[in-house]
Amino acid sequence: MKTKKIVLATLSFFILTIGLAQDGDQDQGGSVIQTLTPSKLIGKGQFDIKWFNNLYTQTESTFSDGKEPRQTFFTSTLEGYTGVGNNKRWNVGLILELRSNVVGDRDALDVFKFDGESNSARSGLTSIAPSVKFVPFENVNNFSIQSSFFIPLVDNESENGVFLDQNGFIWQNRFFYDYTFPGNKFQIFGELNSEFNFGKEEDSFANNSLRLTPGVFFSYFPSSKFTILALAQHSELIDLGNDFDQNFTALGGGAKYQLTKQLNLEALYTNFVDGSNTGLGETFNIGLRAVF
Repeated sequence: MKTKKIVLATLSFFILTIGLAQDGDQDQGGSVIQTLTPSKLIGKGQFDIKWFNNLYTQTESTFSDGKEPRQTFFTSTLEGYTGVGNNKRWNVGLILELRSNVVGDRDALDVFKFDGESNSARSGLTSIAPSVKFVPFENVNNFSIQSSFFIPLVDNESENGVFLDQNGFIWQNRFFYDYTFPGNKFQIFGELNSEFNFGKEEDSFANNSLRLTPGVFFSYFPSSKFTILALAQHSELIDLGNDFDQNFTALGGGAKYQLTKQLNLEALYTNFVDGSNTGLGETFNIGLRAVF
């Protein structure tokens, strides 16, 4: 019940921001999806709020051959930033993560039941992260860095065989770069995500490790308000003393649509095509972003 209240509060908050966004004034030329990529920062007095939902489900992994009982992991992330200073080089914000996981061959959509602590399900608000985004080079506004420090809110990583979230601190640094080709029809976006995981080794499988995840996104714009994209990502969890490493490669695609001047919608799909010490599942993602 507590988790359901959190979800309703999150939804209400985002609906409120959408209402406020209708009266906002976006000073970027063109649509947000085309001109305000994650590489670009907002200006002083503006707000950038994103609600992103990721559902990962698997019936295969590299730990065994053949089909396995289904496991599904849902993550809902709410992040908000505001601009500081007069040159669009600094944004400050906060990230919240809510998770709901089910195992034991339960239906993938059972994650939305948020049926709490049981032998096959866990859910709750799992982490909070203060965050800052900045442009390191004044004359290169399409290259930026996002630095966030995730504080775990879970007592135990796994209970009754059900994993909820990492029980450790994460210092995350994401490097963003984009390039729009002449004609404004094609755009390439690159990201390198680095995560340093630390804490007591017995608290988490990932503590005392470094995760590096490069990704490339290629977008085509039939119009300034609509884009289709293809993506490729690879992730490496590097052992720094916890005797566990992991890697996976994911391929996918999706689309974004500018609903209003301030609000856009995105939908993505990815498939884990290869890896080591990992699941081989697929993700379904949907997000809303308001900039005002």
